[in-house]
Parts: sequence; structure tokens; C-alpha cells
Amino acid sequence: MRKSIKASLPLLLAMTAIGETAAQSQSTQPKASALETDVTKIKQAILGSWESIAPEVRPSAAKNADGSLKPFYLKRAFKYLPSDRFELEVVNSADPYGAVPLARIKIGGHMLWQGPHPIAPGAQRVDFVADETYEVTPLAVGFADLLDKVASAGYAPWAVNAPQSIFGKTFVPFGLKEGANFMEYDLVYLRGDLLFWGARNIDGRGFDTEQNRPTNLQIPLIRK
Repeated sequence: MRKSIKASLPLLLAMTAIGETAAQSQSTQPKASALETDVTKIKQAILGSWESIAPEVRPSAAKNADGSLKPFYLKRAFKYLPSDRFELEVVNSADPYGAVPLARIKIGGHMLWQGPHPIAPGAQRVDFVADETYEVTPLAVGFADLLDKVASAGYAPWAVNAPQSIFGKTFVPFGLKEGANFMEYDLVYLRGDLLFWGARNIDGRGFDTEQNRPTNLQIPLIRK
């Protein structure tokens, strides 16, 4: 038995070395062409209009008096257009059912595809850059009054159903600075007729840096 073990040991070592060499060889093989093909297919598949299934909830960065995060309710309408352009409309509400809308936000710009995301096969890291439009419309008197207090400089008086462009301007409520385009480090995952983005960080952090890019999937959008 010992002779058999001794005799097989060199063979096992040789097989291990071959396996390691093969793994290293596979990991260093260029995969750009396959990735490009996948991304091209994803881009073609998501062209068109998408919308929320129902009102959604997020953890916001704002906190209640007890330190817990305030909920953030919204519905989304999204269009992916040729040349990596996108249009996004978000309606925020004060309640879980969307019965009391507060504001409508419209964003237009480009999607920058940055490579695969590890959350699921075919998921992609995508940066959304609002380099075309950014508009806010108050839908409730209380929200318009609030904006008059915190975002009056450089804007006309805020009024219900009166949109104003905040593109390229300072807008304190959203942390926007003059001359800088809003950008989010997000992800995109398509599964059938469901389009997923990244889930909000549970501590309310936005997707403002690569380190804050989401690691899990959000509630999906459906085709409109």
C-alpha cells in the first residue's frame, strides 16, 4: 500500500500542477469579444420603455428622531434609447401607495457600460450620467414651500406643477453643485421582461462613488 501511495504521489503532484497551469491559462485568456457581444445583446434587449410594477420604497439618507431611516416612496418610468441615451422620470410620494405625490423628477443623459457585475451572470456595472437634462416639478404645496426655503437662489419661486431645470446648477436638496453633472454608479441586470437596477444601500447611502456601487438587485421594472 505504501509503495502504491508513493508511486501515485508524483502523479498527483503532476496533475495538480497541470490543473493550476490550465486554470491560470483560462483566467488570462482574453474575453473582451464575448463581453462585447453580451453587452450588445443586452443593449438591444432593453431598448424601449419600462416602468415600476407598483410604488416602491427605499431607505433615504434622512433620519427620524429615533435615528431610524426615513422611507422614500417612488415610481419610475425609464426609456433606454439608441446611442446609450436614457430618460428617467421619478415621482416621489409621501405615502406607500403613491396617493400623495410630492415631486416629479426628470433626468436625461447617457449610460456608461463598465463591465460585468458579480451579482448575477450577465449583470453589468453601469454609470448613469445626467449630462442632458435634470428637471424638478413640485406636485404638492408643502414641497414647493420647502424648496422656496432651501433652493431659492437662482430659481424662480417654486410652484405646484411648474417645472424648473436644475441642470448644471447648485441644488442643495440633491447635493448638486454648479457645473457638475449628476452621476450614479449603478448596475443593470436583464432577466426576461424584468429590468433590474441596484438596490439602495441599507444605510441610505447613494451611489455617488465606485465604493458605493450597489451589490444587490432592486425591485425590477417591467416593459411598458
